[in-house]
Amino acid sequence: MNPTRKRRLIIVALVVAAASLAIGLGVYALQQNMNYLFTPSQVQAGRADHYKTFRLGGMVKGGSIQRSDNSLKVTFTVIDAGGAMPVEYTGILPDLFRDNQAVIATGHMDGARFVATEVLAKHDATYMPKELKDAMAKAHANKKIEEAAAQDKTP
Repeated sequence: MNPTRKRRLIIVALVVAAASLAIGLGVYALQQNMNYLFTPSQVQAGRADHYKTFRLGGMVKGGSIQRSDNSLKVTFTVIDAGGAMPVEYTGILPDLFRDNQAVIATGHMDGARFVATEVLAKHDATYMPKELKDAMAKAHANKKIEEAAAQDKTP
């Protein structure tokens, strides 16, 4: 084999190896920084079991917000059309956080409850992911049906 040809072959092999290493490290870094969004019913179905940290999205259940008297700890329930998930958060909540409001919490599961490290409140569904928007629409529809059924039962 010609020495120049051999040198070119070595250079091409090194460039391919370096490019492969760079692409592999880039893909690995992106996977480590991904945040997946799940609704309470998806979490209860086990779809979030493989993720250490993820986002939980839904609506704050009316009357479920409980604040601690001596700390910044807050517990509330996030609901969607088919499930409910208790959430615990320690910190200052956004001004828009309240009952029957869309919320996205980032955190992890601790047994049957979700421990949030960040809570984002939404004032409308303008910037909401499609899956969460559909789940919220179903939850609102179910709530209206339940309210109508409750009014029919009153004498």
